[in-house]
Amino acid sequence: MSEPGVTQGHEEIVDDRLRLIFTCCHPALSIDAQVALTLRTLAGLTTAEIAHAFLVSDETMAKRLVRAKGKIRHAAIPYRVPPGHLLVERTSAVLGVLYLLFNEGYAVSRGTELIRHDLCAEAIRLARVLIELMPDEPEARGLLALMLLHDARRAGRVDAAGDLVPLEEQDRTTWDTLMIDEGRSMLESALRQRRGGPYQLQAAIAACHADAASSADTDWSQIALLYAELAAVVPSPVVELNRAVAVAMAHGPYEGLAIVERLEESGALANYHLLAATQADLLRRLDRRAEAAEAYRRAVRQAGSDAERRYLERRLAEVETASP
Repeated sequence: MSEPGVTQGHEEIVDDRLRLIFTCCHPALSIDAQVALTLRTLAGLTTAEIAHAFLVSDETMAKRLVRAKGKIRHAAIPYRVPPGHLLVERTSAVLGVLYLLFNEGYAVSRGTELIRHDLCAEAIRLARVLIELMPDEPEARGLLALMLLHDARRAGRVDAAGDLVPLEEQDRTTWDTLMIDEGRSMLESALRQRRGGPYQLQAAIAACHADAASSADTDWSQIALLYAELAAVVPSPVVELNRAVAVAMAHGPYEGLAIVERLEESGALANYHLLAATQADLLRRLDRRAEAAEAYRRAVRQAGSDAERRYLERRLAEVETASP
């Protein structure tokens, strides 16, 4: 008898990379430790890149990785491919690995490029293999839908010089409509199973963007509601920051700024450049230019990738030029 989510006859993991990921995601470790260690050991992400994904310092992540390796060594935890009936208990960690692998590819945390196509492509490939292995797991379908809907916008995210183009300024005719259609179809098949989860919610948000002919046509109220639902499922300061953006677009910058200021006061996103960048943008929209300039300067200092830094520097220059 196969476990829920694993179809009989599909228990054997035929893909070498996915087999190793399941092997590394050992339930004796916390899920965060499983994900971090797998990203470092198998995906080749640096400690700094993993630290960025978990919103901790490089030193903190280095210590966590050492502790995880130490626990495996001292407890003599074997690295063995789990049998089919034990795959389900490792699925959450495996999904987390693929999600963060894609995220690092989609928005590189450090370096000269904004996008690493190799990481995005590998995460998508592995998600497809995972669905073949576990066709009844809706969150695997939700994750693939999320990846496809985001990756479909890839060509519009950078200009000819390799600089960042924000969502509201992207040429939507460059978006990959076939990939969007596949993403929508994958999301619909996940939702039909009526077992919701965070990846399905995020894919639904991405679908709202894909459905809009322009930024102005986007159903920001629906996106704000979806982020509120996501925050209830997986409370996270990053989710709350994204909700602030959606609230600002749906109800005005004052409403969004109030959420951002609460996040800043909490210290949960200290040194996270997107918090400062969001605050700067909302202050700019409220014509509080001196405050916006200071927030942009902070975001520039905190940004890790050159592409994002150049974009923020342009925004800063625009605010400073417009200042009285």
